[in-house]
Amino acid sequence: MPYNQLTPEEERVIVHKGTEPPFSGKYYLNREKGTYHCRQCDAPLFSSADKFESGTGWPSFDDALPGAVKEVRDADGRRTEIVCANCGAHLGHVFFNEGMTGKNVRHCVNSVSLNFQPEAQKPPATRTAVFAGGCFWGVEYHFSNVKGVLAVKSGYTGGETSNPSYKQVCSGRTGHAEAVEVEYDPALVSYETLAKLFFEIHDPTQVNRQGPDAGTQYRSAVFYADEEQRQVAARLIAELKAKGYLVATTVEKAGTFWPAEDYHQDYYKKTGHQPYCHIYTKRF
Repeated sequence: MPYNQLTPEEERVIVHKGTEPPFSGKYYLNREKGTYHCRQCDAPLFSSADKFESGTGWPSFDDALPGAVKEVRDADGRRTEIVCANCGAHLGHVFFNEGMTGKNVRHCVNSVSLNFQPEAQKPPATRTAVFAGGCFWGVEYHFSNVKGVLAVKSGYTGGETSNPSYKQVCSGRTGHAEAVEVEYDPALVSYETLAKLFFEIHDPTQVNRQGPDAGTQYRSAVFYADEEQRQVAARLIAELKAKGYLVATTVEKAGTFWPAEDYHQDYYKKTGHQPYCHIYTKRF
C-alpha cells in the first residue's frame, strides 16, 4: 500500500524516530474537536476527547483509539515508543503513573506525525413557517431581511388544486392563498418573532384583500406546522383583538406548499423596487 509523501522533517521524525522541538508543533495547543490521523498512512489514531494539556510541549493524549497504536520498548529499556499499528510510523513515547489525568497515561506525540481531521459540523436544525398576507412579493421581502431567516420562498397553499399556476390561483377558484415559506434557524430567531413580524407588515383586519389586491388568494392566514405554532398564532391574535383590532387572520393547519413560478421568487431584489402594499406598523 503506498504511503503519503513526507517532507524531510517528517521523514526525520516518522521514519528515523526523531523528535520535534517542544512547543513547536502545530497541534500542541489545538483544541478543535476531531480525530488525529497518522501522517504517513492516514489511519485514525487519537480522538480530541482524549487530548489534554500536559505542559510538556507536545500534544498529549491519555488514550488512543482501540488497536490504533502499538507500544515498543526502546532498545535501552528506559522508555516505551509508540508507533502507528498500521504502518509502523514513529509517533512518540508513552508514559505511565504521572498523575496528570485519571487514566494515568500520557501518549506524548510529535505533531509532524499527525494529520488532524476536524469534526464535521452539523448543519443547523432549521424549521419552517408559512404565512399568507396579501401579495407574496412584499411578505417575502420583509422576511428575507430578518437575521436567522435562511430562505424565503413564495408560493401557494391552502387550496385544493395540485401544483397550481399563478393564473389559476388568481382566478380565485383553487382556494389557494399567496403565501411564503420561511426557513429559519430557531437558535437565532424564534417563531414568535416571525409571527409578530407577519402581523406588523400587513393589515390583519382586511378580509380577502391587502391594499389594492382583492380576492381570496390575498387573505390573511397563518399555516401552522405543529401545536406550538398554532398556540403562538392564536395568542398573538388574542392580544391584537384585546387592543381593538378586528383581526380577520385565520389559523389553518399547514398542507402542501407549492412554490410559485421562478419569476415570482426574490421579486423585489430582482427589480430593485420597494413593496407597495406592505409597510411596517408596530402592533406589539
